[in-house]
Amino acid sequence: MKLNPDCIRDILLMVEEESSFRNVIFFKNNYEYVHLQKYSMDEVCYHINQCKLTGFLTRVDWTMESHCYIYDLSPYGHEFLANIRTDTNWNKVKQNAKKVGSESLSILAQIAAQVISNMLTN
Repeated sequence: MKLNPDCIRDILLMVEEESSFRNVIFFKNNYEYVHLQKYSMDEVCYHINQCKLTGFLTRVDWTMESHCYIYDLSPYGHEFLANIRTDTNWNKVKQNAKKVGSESLSILAQIAAQVISNMLTN
């Protein structure tokens, strides 16, 4: 499956909104979450796994039915989300990623940090 950066962002927004120190998210249906309704269940599950593998999430436990428990954002996930939270910043990140020809998560994170850094120096 092709990586969809918008789905990654929407998952991170959902986790931030739904999780807390005492609240683990039991994800069983993308239609329960406004941010994820525009994606298929397979697409969301794939991208949740990519978030975990990249280090954006602290822990994800999968069930036999392809449901999962999502525990929280990692510090790296919080940082990346903070850098791409606004639509303005996110659009700049995606434009720059297209210019360099890569939408890998590591490149998106680097570009997002650079966008914020450029805003600080201007």
